[in-house]
Amino acid sequence: MKKSYLILFFFILVKFILQYSLISSEYELHRDEYLHLDQGSHLAWGYLSIPPVNSWLAWLIKILGGSVFWVKFFPAFFGAMTIVVVWKIIEELQGSLYAKILASTGILLSVLLRINMLFQPTSLEILLWTLIYYVLILYFNSEKVKWLYIAAVIFGIGFLNKYNIVFSVLGILPAILLTKQRKIFAQPHLYGAGLVALLIVFPNLLWQYHYDFPVVHHMKELTERQLVHVDRLDFFTSQLLFFIGSLLVIIAGFYALLFYKPFEKFRSFFWMYVITIALFLFFRAKDYYAVGLYPVFIAFGSVFLAHTFEKGWKKFLKPFFILLPVLLFLPLYTLAFPNKSPEYIISHPEKYKKMGLLRWEDGKDHALPQDFADMQGWKELAQKVDAEYSRLSESGRTLVLCDNYGQAGAVNYYTRKGIRAVSFNADYINWFDLSEKYENLIRVKEFSKEDDELEETGPYFESSKAADSIVNKFAREKGTTIFSFKGAKVDINQKIREEIKEVKHGY
Repeated sequence: MKKSYLILFFFILVKFILQYSLISSEYELHRDEYLHLDQGSHLAWGYLSIPPVNSWLAWLIKILGGSVFWVKFFPAFFGAMTIVVVWKIIEELQGSLYAKILASTGILLSVLLRINMLFQPTSLEILLWTLIYYVLILYFNSEKVKWLYIAAVIFGIGFLNKYNIVFSVLGILPAILLTKQRKIFAQPHLYGAGLVALLIVFPNLLWQYHYDFPVVHHMKELTERQLVHVDRLDFFTSQLLFFIGSLLVIIAGFYALLFYKPFEKFRSFFWMYVITIALFLFFRAKDYYAVGLYPVFIAFGSVFLAHTFEKGWKKFLKPFFILLPVLLFLPLYTLAFPNKSPEYIISHPEKYKKMGLLRWEDGKDHALPQDFADMQGWKELAQKVDAEYSRLSESGRTLVLCDNYGQAGAVNYYTRKGIRAVSFNADYINWFDLSEKYENLIRVKEFSKEDDELEETGPYFESSKAADSIVNKFAREKGTTIFSFKGAKVDINQKIREEIKEVKHGY
């Protein structure tokens, strides 16, 4: 084995060690992870908010036992593979071992540590963006048409993972038109590759058509509730911070693409960045949508800097550029990740508050960062729902209906009673089993001073009570109440059908 590959293996090993050490055992899965895991029990060619690839991974996790180890394995694996692809890009660019180490350090100690913490489509998306750029470099170097078809397959998989990858192509095509590489549009195989990509994504498009394109409703809702509030200055600030330890390397990559003679054939990559960022700004995209752009530019910058540092006094800059991401990462290690107990954070709030980590989406400061609070209280909820479910199920079939996907997914993940909780929220609205009649209802409801669930729902049942609630003081879901309704006086199934119809009508 080459010495360089032993070093690459070292980076992969460190990546996995870091990912598994970043989350203290006191924290549970994040609310979003529960939804993605539940999709593995309801395989389809699409879902309300995302395409199907992540559900295939969730299904595999379920087959492997569903433990937290496997939930965290796949995002860590995709992060490690991103380092590998950047290593291969540098090899293709004839970069030195120093260039590979510089780039790998920058990729390792970056925002990817945060992204690769959670089981979501984003980790694979970033890997696939990087792969597309790698294959494009291979094509520009060899002009072998097989790379066009491989790029098409990568895009197809990427589309089935997260629609955001469309922006990569929307940036690539006009950028190529601006350079000498525009001759690719005279290549018939380009259009053959496009057909391959269409064939791969077609099942999802068919699913969207069958369900009246729920992605349109999702994007409209996302725009109205979240994207409209995106501050473009904050978007730019985030771009600087994502790979802060490699910022100088990225800038060097931009410079090299414009002025470094060996990179002349890759000049279109500079315009790919400009056009893609412009599109994200125009549509007020979330800042992390652009993370997949940067690994390839870290590769370009590392190769250029390694060449620049070969002679004279500049060679003394080599250790500085490798140490920079390490030095910038160290103070973030204990702040940006849930590796400190909730008690520790509450007793040492100054640094967290100074960095704005305690500010939630409601604009107020809280005891824990919002993401950390979203990783608390779920086991407690599931155990208490299990207890009430056991009691109610003695007198008939019981439906567990939750307010949001986090509650439903957590109950389904931790239950020991085979509960299949549902909700009118997210994909759960399509997962109701109304084939048998329900006699009882467990209603899991977010805390609200205004709502009176017992007064509203109680008259439809023979008996009702507030059975329990989440008391974990660190949980964002603190106060979420478990209402118990026994002996239905009405047809619950019909009521549910009417509610589903009303919610879907809003689509």
